[in-house]
Amino acid sequence: MFLQDLENRRLPLIIPEGVTPDTWKDYRSEVIKTFSDEVYGISPPAPEKVETDIISSQPREWAGKAEHREISIGFDTPGGRFSFPVHLVLPVSDKLLPLIIYISFTPYPVGEYGPIEEIIDNGYALAIIYYNDISLDKDDGFSSGLAAMYDRNGDDGRMWGKISMWAWASSRVMDYVQTMDNINKDRIYCMGHSRLGKTSLWCAAQDERFRGVASNNSGCSGVAVSRGKRGERISDIVKAFPYWFCKNYQKYADREHEMPFEQSQLVSMIAPRLLAVCNAEEDIWADPDSEFMSVYEAGRVYDFLGTSGLSAPPQYPKPGDDFPEGNIGYSLRSGTHFLSRHDWIFYLKFFDLHQ
Repeated sequence: MFLQDLENRRLPLIIPEGVTPDTWKDYRSEVIKTFSDEVYGISPPAPEKVETDIISSQPREWAGKAEHREISIGFDTPGGRFSFPVHLVLPVSDKLLPLIIYISFTPYPVGEYGPIEEIIDNGYALAIIYYNDISLDKDDGFSSGLAAMYDRNGDDGRMWGKISMWAWASSRVMDYVQTMDNINKDRIYCMGHSRLGKTSLWCAAQDERFRGVASNNSGCSGVAVSRGKRGERISDIVKAFPYWFCKNYQKYADREHEMPFEQSQLVSMIAPRLLAVCNAEEDIWADPDSEFMSVYEAGRVYDFLGTSGLSAPPQYPKPGDDFPEGNIGYSLRSGTHFLSRHDWIFYLKFFDLHQ
């Protein structure tokens, strides 16, 4: 049934004719450009430098097991100086720390969306970005935060939307953590849930310094393929949240089968790095079947590049199925749209398995 459904979706070729492992890098650049031009918008170049100030520091939080440091990251933009706060949680350890740059719905998630003590106990550091500190998640005419720093006159349809802004800011955090002596530079990951799962995917697709990405319940315009998708479709998302994307994306509302691209192609841009995806059985709006189809397709690219992709069989997963063995990890749990403790633990174990 799964393979027949996959054939019926008529997805674009995940590896076009004539592309070889030696020419993949060039093809990869073309795909990133397509998604910049047609979906998320074109991001500006990175600033020449980022600078930081310490806002506060608690050297022994979480039962003395970690330092909690709040910093401000600042840089110059065409509209002047811009800065935003980042919370750092750094386990007390003599070892180099793996780190997750977590794009968050709250400034410092404690409990809901962030089982911080459990993350510390697994040996991971966190750099937490509150997305509204970058630009507000509302249709404000791009007048808030980072959005206001860049002129939008003469928009040809390709100017960046807020997903690109949140992703670009996450790469500025990556700029900073590259300078930290206690961070393992080979084990830095990006993570987000829902709209921020879309953001983490787009961030890591563009920024190859990330060892991997965890994209949780990202659905439409994230991991899920658009053709034949249940739940939220492009027409829904560009109507409700046009400011997440560039204007060009609106022309594909109710025209998914005419798109010269598909989200499975974006997912494959993570190859051969680590990709982890968690879904929930009842989250039909995101559509677990379409997300699984996307990672299954992307797995072909991993095999093509000479590494292991998805270890799952060609059939729809059942709740409770975990597939951590390949460089694509996939998990389906029971329940609804949420970033749960189960999801966090799957991501941590997956990244540890492939360190």
